[in-house]
Amino acid sequence: MRIDTDAFKAEAGRKIDLKDFSTKPTVNLEKEESLELLNHLKRELSELQEKLYADDRKSLLIIFQAMDAAGKDSAIKHVMSGLNPQGCQVYSFKQPTSEELDHDFLWRHYKALPERGRIGIHNRSHYENVLICKVHPKFAANESHLPLAEINEAFWESRYNSIRNFEEHLTANGTVVLKFFLNISKKEQKERFLKRIEDPAKNWKFSAGDIVEREQWEKYMQAYEDAFSKTSTDSSPWYIIPADKKWFGRLAICQIIVDKLQSMNLNFPVLPPDEVAALEESKRQLLSEDK
Repeated sequence: MRIDTDAFKAEAGRKIDLKDFSTKPTVNLEKEESLELLNHLKRELSELQEKLYADDRKSLLIIFQAMDAAGKDSAIKHVMSGLNPQGCQVYSFKQPTSEELDHDFLWRHYKALPERGRIGIHNRSHYENVLICKVHPKFAANESHLPLAEINEAFWESRYNSIRNFEEHLTANGTVVLKFFLNISKKEQKERFLKRIEDPAKNWKFSAGDIVEREQWEKYMQAYEDAFSKTSTDSSPWYIIPADKKWFGRLAICQIIVDKLQSMNLNFPVLPPDEVAALEESKRQLLSEDK
């Protein structure tokens, strides 16, 4: 069974309304069945990663964005658990350092890009600069060294343009970009927050600041819609993944990644004739040994 993941893609050039995208599973599928499908896809993903590494021509950058408690960390943990760590790099972007603030907003993200043959995972990303910074313009003013009055629509349009150009440059130079937004409902976020508060083993996952940001829910939804509308392109699309059921979101994400890797025409290197002959000679010598 395969999920129709095209339903999750934010169409390039279209104004995106999150109300058009479900937060719940879009197929009639039981959790147990989804786990079997996920395990199958993870095996495929592992094989494709090996081929990506051996092929050494392209890289894959996977971006995760979401509201708090949507399940980014657990999605990365479960979907990527079968990958070879040598070919996978995970970065979590927090508040910028003073050094990072002295560079343009893309600098620290460019430094974290995956090398050819590798998969890079960005847990939050350069999109924070048009999400949390748009909800809280003072952050953008501080980072850009501009007066707050200049953080206006022209400023945001410039940022969207920089992001599109950045991702177009990556694509042209062999880095395939996949962008996932884990689409959780406000009701489900409330339930997960309560579980974190009520379970001592999960208290560390919660902070009072989470409630402060929750109060800005509508502003965040508008910021996300603007970002999707401005930056989902044919070459680096956004996928808006139903996240109220974590098991479904993981399955959808894994399938999209597998499909993308399969479309990249990856191949194991073919040795030139002289190296093949050298291999045969090495084999002959090994077989001729007494022990």
